[in-house]
Amino acid sequence: MQVIENLKVKEKIYKEKLENGLVVMVVPKKNVTKKYMIWGTNYGSNDSQFIVPGEKEITTVPNGVAHFLEHKLFEQENGTNSLDVLTALGVDANAYTTNDHTAYLFQSTDNFYEAMDEFMNYVQHPYFTDENVEKEKGIIGQEIMMYDDYPDWRVYINTLNAMYYENPIKIDITGTIETVNKIDKEILYKCYNTFYNPSNMLLVICGDFEPEKIIEEVKKRLIDKKQAGEIKRIYPDEKEEIVQEKIEQKLSLSEPLYMIGIKDKQNDTASSEEKVKKHIAIQALLNLIFGRSSKLYQRLYNEGSIYGLPSLDYEFGKTYSHILITGQSNNPEKVFQEFKKEVENFKNNGINKEDLERIKKMMYGDYVREYDDVADISRNILSDYFKGINSFDYLDEIQGINEDILMQFLKEVFQEDKMVISIVRN
Repeated sequence: MQVIENLKVKEKIYKEKLENGLVVMVVPKKNVTKKYMIWGTNYGSNDSQFIVPGEKEITTVPNGVAHFLEHKLFEQENGTNSLDVLTALGVDANAYTTNDHTAYLFQSTDNFYEAMDEFMNYVQHPYFTDENVEKEKGIIGQEIMMYDDYPDWRVYINTLNAMYYENPIKIDITGTIETVNKIDKEILYKCYNTFYNPSNMLLVICGDFEPEKIIEEVKKRLIDKKQAGEIKRIYPDEKEEIVQEKIEQKLSLSEPLYMIGIKDKQNDTASSEEKVKKHIAIQALLNLIFGRSSKLYQRLYNEGSIYGLPSLDYEFGKTYSHILITGQSNNPEKVFQEFKKEVENFKNNGINKEDLERIKKMMYGDYVREYDDVADISRNILSDYFKGINSFDYLDEIQGINEDILMQFLKEVFQEDKMVISIVRN
């Protein structure tokens, strides 16, 4: 068992790779009443073309299969729904699908081991029939139509469409009604058997546990499944330039919603430290340029051009990375132009050291607070693991971020010809 320790937050991760290839990480939290378990597979909506281990031909499946699988896994052969069983135990259970992973989780204070029995059983025992697959198509179809009218989702998807030509990141995680209708039980079983192999999965457990004992409990509940070979994932080549600078959609809402996107290049061969350093630097830059204490935010807010603080995000995975700035404004075009001017201002005048130190302290505090919550810890560890990141690196790398590093990423990433704006207005 490997022990990964961070003295800054006095936390340890106990990591063990089992014989079947499953990686288990345990984060002990003494005297904490909540217990959390999350089981993820390195399989998301981007993975629609792949070569199954042992095969030579490329398998292509319809968009939306990963999300469909997540929905169907709760349904059991005995007629029960595992989500209902867990809820009856007083357990808070859920699941979600992202572009690069799918996760199943539960949190409890009582009945943990009874919940663990049900949890580990349903994730390992898929049950798909022609009838239950057809029924699910209607449910997911309703979900897709609901999101089509949801301004926050549309402004996001439209931003991705303005930035990307071929990258599957631009495809809705749920797929479309057309692609969902092409899914059948054979496709679901093939994707399950390919991507839900223990060697492609991570189990994270956080709470008041003895690491060795809880890992033994995991082993007792694992079915006999051999480790598989490498899954070869196939992604289309993506151009560096954007598709279009501006995209607009009309929906019913009180004030226009905008999202500024900046397309970046992702280097998946970078080390964990390099990925984390870039993430920290870009988050610091976003806060300096358009955060609560920035001149740009104060000016636009005081003159009534924006309503409230915009969200500032940097998203990245194996094949994509981009910046997203989201907010409401009565004049989104003006916000976009002012943002571009402020970026150039920082490029010309440099980074104020005192401002940077203040932002770093704020970000460090945010990172530390995440270790107070068993859910935040577990979900971040899982997400970071599938990105090739050691979560503790954020705490270790933040102090080394300086003005020179920020200027490097400001010039590399914040390029005007890679910026887009998506607007949803009435």
